[in-house]
Amino acid sequence: MPEQPRLTPIAVMILATLREADMHPYEMVRLLKERRDDRLVPLQKGTIYHAVARLERDGLLAEVGVDRDGNRPERTTYTLRDAGRRAVEQWVRAELPQIDRASDFRVALSEAHNLPRDEVMALLDRRRALLLASVDEHRAGLDKAATSETPEQFLVELQRQSALLDAELAWQDSLRARLADRSLAWGIAEIPEHIKKKHRVSKETTP
Repeated sequence: MPEQPRLTPIAVMILATLREADMHPYEMVRLLKERRDDRLVPLQKGTIYHAVARLERDGLLAEVGVDRDGNRPERTTYTLRDAGRRAVEQWVRAELPQIDRASDFRVALSEAHNLPRDEVMALLDRRRALLLASVDEHRAGLDKAATSETPEQFLVELQRQSALLDAELAWQDSLRARLADRSLAWGIAEIPEHIKKKHRVSKETTP
């Protein structure tokens, strides 16, 4: 069997919506915008339909019906195939520990709930080690610059990046702690029933 092409971030998010319920592209866009995911990926109509068509061609999702609401155009509803589910998990698993692809990490983080709680904690631990190494590298760079009396005006970006890394590390430690003590609901199965109904989450998939 030929290897599937690497997913784009928008493809990951489309497939991930279908883990929750079968839906048509209009519903996918509505849901992603409701969750403010339009900050992470382009949600233009043409982009979504093109991505859906490619995912169907690649065998990651499938058409399950066509409906019409009044005078509106027909809308095709899609469902997630097993290959699509695995593709989402594989993509998130690869990107969540990374620190050098910020845009992909943000998408992976937004879809991390598709993986089991314990696995997410393990992936974040791997990322923490990389963050710590980067923090040490930036601090060493600042120390060296101070020793050589580099004018501070040339170091403001390095100072900013060092501060951002410290903040990122503190935020990630807080997230992991909430995952560990289970104060953060994780996975579709842990979403309260009244919230599932409100947001049309129907698939009881436990990662």
